[in-house]
Amino acid sequence: MTAYAARFPILSRLLHWLMAAMILAMLFIGIGMVATVSKRYELLVSIHRPLGIAILILVVVRLVNRCLNPPPALPDTVPPVQRWAAKASHIVLYASMVAMPLVGWGMLSAERYPIVLYGPLQLPSILPHNVALYAWLRSLHTYLAYLLFFTFLAHFGAALFHGLIRRDGVFESMASWRSRASK
Repeated sequence: MTAYAARFPILSRLLHWLMAAMILAMLFIGIGMVATVSKRYELLVSIHRPLGIAILILVVVRLVNRCLNPPPALPDTVPPVQRWAAKASHIVLYASMVAMPLVGWGMLSAERYPIVLYGPLQLPSILPHNVALYAWLRSLHTYLAYLLFFTFLAHFGAALFHGLIRRDGVFESMASWRSRASK
């Protein structure tokens, strides 16, 4: 157990936790959408689409922020395989956060479904009408959702591992409510 005083900037921490909540909500809303034929389906769809676009916008903001404010280096005590896993999981998370809404947007465009953000505000189609393309993108959207969910769980598990087991300060670097020094 070593003290690790490095900390993400406040904007990075705010974006991280906001997007974590949004993505978790989005995944459960998506599960609810495919698991229901009730009147709630329309409500879930009306939340799912604009939330996906909000995530896409925020991930772009987050990537710019990450370039301007690089994350702190991991402590020297983190083994190389964990460093590699952390880097790989972040790449998968960011790629998924970009791909999921774009694939969803493309999927709806290929089936000519309106992508209503709010009231009369709609997104334009980004792909031509094509039923086969819609079916392929729908499957891809599902597989990407599984990938995002499992990567989210792995990331969450790693955070708990660092916060509860290793107590090396890695979790605290992103958890703004925790003290800087490990206990």
